Amino acid sequence: MPANLPAPESIILDETSGEIPRLLSLPTHERLRVVGDVHGDARGFAAAAATDRFVVQLGDLTDHGSDSAGVLVMMLDRIAAGRGLFLLGNHDLKLARTLAGRQVRRGAPLEATLAALDPALAERTLAAIARAPAWLAANGRFFVHAAFDPGMLLEPPPPVPVTGPVPPLLARALYGQPTGRMQPDGYPERSFRWVERIPPGLTVYCGHDCRSRDGRPYIHRNEAGGIAVFLDTGAGKGGHLSWIDL
Repeated sequence: MPANLPAPESIILDETSGEIPRLLSLPTHERLRVVGDVHGDARGFAAAAATDRFVVQLGDLTDHGSDSAGVLVMMLDRIAAGRGLFLLGNHDLKLARTLAGRQVRRGAPLEATLAALDPALAERTLAAIARAPAWLAANGRFFVHAAFDPGMLLEPPPPVPVTGPVPPLLARALYGQPTGRMQPDGYPERSFRWVERIPPGLTVYCGHDCRSRDGRPYIHRNEAGGIAVFLDTGAGKGGHLSWIDL
């Protein structure tokens, strides 16, 4: 862990009755702005956050882009003002586990993020990630980082496993649906068969995978009438940040 970060034992999570409280749920009767994966693109996120709408960010705030610390400050300040929340993404969980002292597989993007965090921001970040919901549903809309499963409609997201194992339904939310094969770039190949299980009348907003071929969010309607909207358009990785106003 870089020297400018607090020791794991100095980071105190706000726990109540053994459970870490959630971030704000989606407000009722509010216009929403749904923002895709940011990955450290502070300039793009500043533009997305320049709104009076309630911001729902779909996870993966940090890594790859040039200013992950700046993105975190903007998101945390918005949460403090009651004007937004972010969903748990796989990069967010990895960052939280690192800050909590867990051994994780690090790469250059995560190392750059860690080096940019001062102790106060590291503490705020860990506490916020530990409270982030993995999925939310409201008014025929469903928000999740990587992939939907019908079981998510039947139960609330579990507590964030900062130090424990990731249960199967949460793994689907964070990592998608793996095929069991590896891609040439060393990352697991992912299936999109889960899209066919979206029930009619439900629209799923997600990120995680850059499905776009034209720089705009990719929208797919299944045979039953369920809809998936993929908002990752490569921010922080050579693309740009996208969002949708609801």
